[in-house]
Amino acid sequence: MKGRIHSTESFGTVDGPGVRFVVFFQGCPLRCKYCHNPDTWDFSGGREVTAEELLEEYSSYKEFLRSGGITATGGEPLAQPEFLAELFSKAKAQGIHTCLDTSAGPWGSSASGKIGDVLRYTDLVMLDIKHIDPEAHRELTGVSNSHILDFARHVSSLGIPLWIRHVVVPGITDGEEELTALGEFLSTLRTLKALDVLPYHDMGREKYRQLGISYPLEGTPPLTKEEAVRARDLIMKGIRSGLKKQKG
Repeated sequence: MKGRIHSTESFGTVDGPGVRFVVFFQGCPLRCKYCHNPDTWDFSGGREVTAEELLEEYSSYKEFLRSGGITATGGEPLAQPEFLAELFSKAKAQGIHTCLDTSAGPWGSSASGKIGDVLRYTDLVMLDIKHIDPEAHRELTGVSNSHILDFARHVSSLGIPLWIRHVVVPGITDGEEELTALGEFLSTLRTLKALDVLPYHDMGREKYRQLGISYPLEGTPPLTKEEAVRARDLIMKGIRSGLKKQKG
């Protein structure tokens, strides 16, 4: 079986625990306005590879990756569930830690059963939750978030550790009410292990120019460190509030 990938990174340090071999899958069904990898959107782009070829490349770096493993990111790796399941199953057979970095866009579609095969071989899910409000999420990404929140609940029900990522964009995802609501939702995920609050940046603007695409957030300022701290504090406040409500 062959999959279509954009590229690989040999020494990823922000894509899961330890130092990791990162596979950027080609193709994504979402159109997030702050996406810094628009070159991964097109499902016909990139190059074809086999799972064996990727694992052979991993093996050439494995002496430096002992505390890490393989991370599938994108693009959207769950858009190629059969190939991803094969890659992860072969990785697990070699004792390699597997991490899925996803926005869960394909969940809830006809691919859900095949995604179940992926999760069987997944040690950690890093899930991007773009916005807690469904309509605001649709405005930001092109789709609602109902299936994405359902995916988070499903992963938690399977006992798979979850790391949640949330990009804070000034004027879009930085509202106090929404951040607190996000925290309350996260409080229901029993396998939540980490929360990454990521400040919006516009470093991907040049890629848009090179691809001849207008940058959707032109004029939106990058988030300051202080604003990122405030956002994380609000999410944590929501988590505490949610846990308190659950205890009655």
